[in-house]
Amino acid sequence: MKKRPPIFNTVEAAVDKLKKEGFEAYPVPFDVTDKKQIEKQVQYIEEHIAPIDILINNAGIQKRVPLEEFDLSDWETLIDVNLTGVFLVSQCVVKGMIQRKAGKIINICSLQSELARPTIAPYAASKGGVKMLTKAMAAEWAKYNIQVNGIAPGYFITDMTKPLAEDEKFDSWIKSRTPAGRWGDVKELIGATIFLASEASSYINGHILFVDGGLSSVV
Repeated sequence: MKKRPPIFNTVEAAVDKLKKEGFEAYPVPFDVTDKKQIEKQVQYIEEHIAPIDILINNAGIQKRVPLEEFDLSDWETLIDVNLTGVFLVSQCVVKGMIQRKAGKIINICSLQSELARPTIAPYAASKGGVKMLTKAMAAEWAKYNIQVNGIAPGYFITDMTKPLAEDEKFDSWIKSRTPAGRWGDVKELIGATIFLASEASSYINGHILFVDGGLSSVV
């Protein structure tokens, strides 16, 4: 029997949590780098659950290695997930939005969409690409009453950044570098997401909203 990828368990856990809170939720996982999977699952959602009014492109991976040592296959995998995945999923979902003349697409960018640091050059390249893809999507699809914007988180404690938060030297550096003097709490991304997904942002398009404790504003 083929072993299920860990992401399936994560998705189902999130669905269970939402259901317990009184929401309707459905697990429909797919590989964001596989166009056929995306098309199949998006069609299923549109036909059996509901039209996709809001799309949040949140899939992302990271690998921290000096650039001169970075393996080509790892580069390709990272770019495929972080950048190409945004293109593929958006391209598929937007067709229904264009027909309905309405939609919201929120791409998860990063502080690294603007700033780089050692050992994460491919990640910075991918997120810089997401930033410009967000603007290009807005340029193409705003005429269909579709708003495409991005959220650029600073340093938040997540499964991906846990090793950094547990590194005393790095933890101290982040706190001293960030005007807010601390790491972000993922709950602090909720307000920005709701705003960009709501009618309150109906005339905002191609914008990247930084949620970073002020880090991108200082030297």
